[in-house]
Amino acid sequence: MPEELPASRLRSILPDLAPWRASADFRLLWVQGLITNFGSFMAMVALPLQIKELTDSPLAVGAMGAVELVPLVLFGLYGGALADAVDRRKVILATEAGLGLLALILLVNALLPDPVLWPLYVVAAGVSALAGLQRPALDSLMARIVPHDHLPAAAALNALRWQLGAIAGPSLAGLVVAYAGTATAYATTIGTFTVSVAMCARLTPAPPAHDAQKPSLRGIAEGARYAWSRPVLLGTYAIDLAAMFFAFPNAIFPFLADSLGADWSLGLMYAAGSVGSVLLSLTSGWTSRVRRHGLFVVVGAVVWGTAMAGAGLFGNVWLVLACLAVAGAGDMLSGLGRSTIWNQTIPEELRGRLAGIEVLSYSVGPQLGQVRAGAMAGWTGTRAAVWSGGVACVAAVGLLAAALPQLITYDSATDEDAARRRAAGQPTATAV
Repeated sequence: MPEELPASRLRSILPDLAPWRASADFRLLWVQGLITNFGSFMAMVALPLQIKELTDSPLAVGAMGAVELVPLVLFGLYGGALADAVDRRKVILATEAGLGLLALILLVNALLPDPVLWPLYVVAAGVSALAGLQRPALDSLMARIVPHDHLPAAAALNALRWQLGAIAGPSLAGLVVAYAGTATAYATTIGTFTVSVAMCARLTPAPPAHDAQKPSLRGIAEGARYAWSRPVLLGTYAIDLAAMFFAFPNAIFPFLADSLGADWSLGLMYAAGSVGSVLLSLTSGWTSRVRRHGLFVVVGAVVWGTAMAGAGLFGNVWLVLACLAVAGAGDMLSGLGRSTIWNQTIPEELRGRLAGIEVLSYSVGPQLGQVRAGAMAGWTGTRAAVWSGGVACVAAVGLLAAALPQLITYDSATDEDAARRRAAGQPTATAV
């Protein structure tokens, strides 16, 4: 018996694998997502670095967020309505193939004797549009293929998958770009999307309800009204937007590495946040037993902002990397809370449209944050742009938490929306 106690404690800490065991579609999406995330992060490092090499301007790099913003808003909202009206599997498959074609354009441009700047912005806008179409279908599919009680564990496993790609992709991309060039990084991205498309084709069809509405402005407005009427949902959106707008300096990491005299650390900067997230994910078993997921959102966002402030204040590159890792752990905790609340409370008939709003909440913030960071770095300097954003993030999260106390008091066992969603039934996807 004494030997069984440590094992029992270990199982209570390690990630809960119940969704993996219960759903074949979940397993397929998990592996597919790991592969495509790896390729996406390769391109994520290569693209801003190529813009930096062509322009040597932090504002030009930050402008990438501006060109991505409008397509993300328009196609994210439309993608949410589309996910409620058509087979979500078909949306995921088509957009994944489109993303692979955009990576091909980047490769062709990189192979030119003199690469051109404007295609980089065009592709960035196209990626944003396709991601806006895809993510609502992908996110809304999760509540259909995973049993209700397994949703917190599924959120933790999905976050772990994403962060594994976020560690391997940027870390290897930094080396690939430095020693083999951006063209090799883009070619790797194309290869991962090719494999991903083949895996998406094996997903179980996910047709809409027989009485589903066609995509329309009226349907989008209905979803927006529902979100506005739920303070808990409103709080998750607002806090994430504020945290990302004020404290997402990824676009200026090339300049931060320069200011620290550590060009070699660029890939590690992009990967450090994911290291912190993975460490939290690997010890996330306890989160399946927690019901106050709103606290995750608030506390995680405060940790994120505080750590980003430290990343801007410290002049030692290893302390900066440590702060970025802590920030990643905070972002992981906040994201786990948001995902769980969304999947536990939103009714199936609105899931796609609300997923479209979710895409805006966790994507528009980073895009605007890149613009803010790039503009402020040109005005005050790179490190000041980083630390001041972290301080502003903490202040904004505190004000929002005070204004929306229902988020902090959210309890999945007593919340009325969560109870209705739980009573609505279990996933229809085949479990194996």
